[in-house]
Amino acid sequence: MKIVVGLGNPGAEYSGTRHNVGYDVIRELIRRWQPGRSQMKYSSEIWEIVLGSEKVLLVCPLTYMNRSGDAVQPLIRFYQLPTAEVVVICDDMNLPAGRLRWRANGSAGGQKGLSDIIQKLGTEDIPRLRMGIGRPPGRMDVTAFVLGKFRPDEKDLAEIAVQTAADSVEMWVRSGITSVMNQFNRSADSPE
Repeated sequence: MKIVVGLGNPGAEYSGTRHNVGYDVIRELIRRWQPGRSQMKYSSEIWEIVLGSEKVLLVCPLTYMNRSGDAVQPLIRFYQLPTAEVVVICDDMNLPAGRLRWRANGSAGGQKGLSDIIQKLGTEDIPRLRMGIGRPPGRMDVTAFVLGKFRPDEKDLAEIAVQTAADSVEMWVRSGITSVMNQFNRSADSPE
């Protein structure tokens, strides 16, 4: 069994914002996999699918970003899964818009939802897919930037990133973290 957690904030006012790219990837996977109705439990909206022979839960925590661990911890505890079987998808201001970076573990790197999950689980050993959203321009407030929508000139790039992220999640489910890191973590100067 695998769990795919897309981080974001619930509510229509946050839809399409930089901070909600994790939710966007879950929505794309739902579109592809057609899981049927969701369930509300563990402070999350959860869809269940079977991909090949693997049961997969698609999870959107409803706790707001900064309290994501309140949703993820009881879910992992209930299913008694090792954290290696869970991936967290989140935004990352330290990556250029559209860039993806998979990691098997590590610090939260300033991402507050991921930080809360790490703190609640008591380990940094949780796979994550970081999706680049770029840095705020000039002296723009960071909160306003992450809670803002992509600029018109970034929309195509953001949509391609969501599609590519969904492709990478499918590969992670089938082939694991090493394969997906080798395939999707490209350096800035490598051809796309």
